[in-house]
Amino acid sequence: MQKLIRQVGWFVAVGFAASVTHWLVVVGAVSASGMRPLLANIVGWLVAFCVSFSGHFLLTFRQQRAPLVQAARRFFAVSALGFGVNELAYAWLLHATTLPYDALLALILIGIAGMTFILGRAWAFRHKS
Repeated sequence: MQKLIRQVGWFVAVGFAASVTHWLVVVGAVSASGMRPLLANIVGWLVAFCVSFSGHFLLTFRQQRAPLVQAARRFFAVSALGFGVNELAYAWLLHATTLPYDALLALILIGIAGMTFILGRAWAFRHKS
């Protein structure tokens, strides 16, 4: 149980860092260059993926001892799935609500986190038996 609590703690810390990175890149791209939020979201995800994978591989799931290349491929698939859900929800919410784009993105990033933990722990960072 202690191991799971520690793992969840690292997941939250790394996920927070990746989410803040994602959010800052999107807001920066929209504010500085006038990039459209959905396009900026792609850039934000790609930058945040690097933060997320590094942190989860080195900290959150290090005990699972997955080979680097296997973990990278699998986690990219998990992250891409999460991003697909993120982008679809974001596109819909941008048109269906009057909430600001940055607040919507923050809500969506929080929502995707649970799926990422479950798939990361159960599959992406699991060492082949």
